Amino acid sequence: MAQKSYDERLADIRKKREQLIAQERAMKKRHSAEERKKRTRRLIELGGIIESVLGRETTDDDKKRLLNFLKKQEMNGKFFTKAMNFNDSQEETSLF
Repeated sequence: MAQKSYDERLADIRKKREQLIAQERAMKKRHSAEERKKRTRRLIELGGIIESVLGRETTDDDKKRLLNFLKKQEMNGKFFTKAMNFNDSQEETSLF
């Protein structure tokens, strides 16, 4: 078997490098798609929770009211953040 020339070996290395770059791009693309799907699921679930508490479908006005309510909670003592970051090992009275 004849040994490959310098140019042939260099071409092989470049081809492998391009293949690895393409694999990296594909892997990043798959990861991004998975993360988007997870985020979409979380957002849909949160919307479902809100509608179940309200007992009805939400409207555009509801979105504005909820956003304003949460902002006020944060300005008044970060009550929303404290509730969301609440650890089960903590006592509930520590929230207030």
